Amino acid sequence: MSIGMVLLTAVAVLVFFGVTQRVLDKMHLSDRAALLIIGLMFFGTLLPNIPLGPVEISLGGALIPAGVCVYLLIRAGTGKERLRAIAGAILTAGAVYLLNSYILPDEPETIVIDPMYINGLVAGVLAYALGRSRRGAFICGVLGVLLADVIVFAVNLAKGVEQTLVLGGAGIFDAAVISGLIGVILAELIGEVRERLTRGSKRPASSPIHNPVRNRGDKA
Repeated sequence: MSIGMVLLTAVAVLVFFGVTQRVLDKMHLSDRAALLIIGLMFFGTLLPNIPLGPVEISLGGALIPAGVCVYLLIRAGTGKERLRAIAGAILTAGAVYLLNSYILPDEPETIVIDPMYINGLVAGVLAYALGRSRRGAFICGVLGVLLADVIVFAVNLAKGVEQTLVLGGAGIFDAAVISGLIGVILAELIGEVRERLTRGSKRPASSPIHNPVRNRGDKA
């Protein structure tokens, strides 16, 4: 079982026990809808890919996650949030492409951690920084990883390298799940800290209620 499937299973358990209720409410998702999406992503990766010429699309690794991103874009509160999420996804994709092309070594065996995990971690942090909201962070993280794979495919085609793009394949699926979860978790944790700091900095308002008992005791 891949790391992406393990993480989806863990999230499904948390959703089942109601731990993620606050996050799901912010993302306009019910518990049932979240469990359905997780199930479709999990089992969709086990189904054959959908061939479209030189591109094969994974149902659970690309089609379902992209569909969720479209839904979140539609449910976004403002046009500014939608624009920020789309721009953030493009910037995240560019950063992941540059990371793979110019920073990470060509031989994955020379580094301790799988490059796809590094992609997911970096994309997740960028997704929060660019998307800010829980919805925006998820969109930036998931779409950013998928778009980065498309960029690699387009660059290789421009260089005359013929290959088949398996969008949402095993490694990309893992990176997309990691990035989406990290983006949402960071948005939730940092948002909660900010809310607590804001509430803590406000002084409680003095009560306007007159207490006759206290006043009589003072006079006595």
